[in-house]
Amino acid sequence: MNYETLMNALLEKYMTKKTFSFWIALNNTINSPWDKPTSSTGKYHQKEDGYVPSIAEHTYEMLYSLINIHSIFGVNKNSKELDLLILGVVMHDIVKYGNENDNKHTDTKHDKLIADRILDKKETFLKIFNEEEVDILIEMVRYHTGRWSTDAKKDFDFKDFHPYVMFLHTLDMLSSRNCLKVGVI
Repeated sequence: MNYETLMNALLEKYMTKKTFSFWIALNNTINSPWDKPTSSTGKYHQKEDGYVPSIAEHTYEMLYSLINIHSIFGVNKNSKELDLLILGVVMHDIVKYGNENDNKHTDTKHDKLIADRILDKKETFLKIFNEEEVDILIEMVRYHTGRWSTDAKKDFDFKDFHPYVMFLHTLDMLSSRNCLKVGVI
């Protein structure tokens, strides 16, 4: 199954046209991580048979779940608010193997790498979102690994962040622990 294709089909269906076009352009500027395993050692993200999914499969699981439960935030399909949640999901592991996705192993600081990259390109993201929304996106990806995040302080607490941060972390944890049920929408 081609999870990158499934993922992009969901994105096209649920994102605004402007943000979907932005995503396609953005995705074309990176060395693709999608076929790489979510765990370079095979120690994490295992399915019941020991199989380790690709980053595309992992991201699709999270995206599929988001699409099915986004109403908890009172956001609508094809809205800027849903675009923000979706971009957090699809971007959280986009540099998991380093800025060029050419590392042999996953980069334990990939949360910081992607957040800093968005921050460096903030003007580009401001073409889609306002300042507060871009800051939320940066916060989502920077802290998607929760208390284990590179920039997390010892007293890390989700109450100090936008609710989308914990939501993204929860989806990531559920997928990595093989707790998400997926299908094709």
